Amino acid sequence: MTYVVCEPCFGCRYTDCALVCPVEAFHLDDEMAALVINPETCIDCDACVPECPVEAIFAEDKVPAEWAHYTEINADRSLKAGLPIQSEKLDPLC
Repeated sequence: MTYVVCEPCFGCRYTDCALVCPVEAFHLDDEMAALVINPETCIDCDACVPECPVEAIFAEDKVPAEWAHYTEINADRSLKAGLPIQSEKLDPLC
């Protein structure tokens, strides 16, 4: 299982969650102004969830139904788009 960044992050881009990730699973997607999680890197440690101030991160099996498509978005964007790993603090956009 992995964690998934959902709708509240898009257009906001807090990076607090990426700073605590022990395996650098977060990637910055400037096109969507958000972070995404690489499902192949994520170790399901849960460290990122309490750090997200907009409550945008969910365990894959607990993603709200209206945001289910974000599981695929995270995987596609992090694995295929060649996005940079995000491990430094950035100013949020919201």
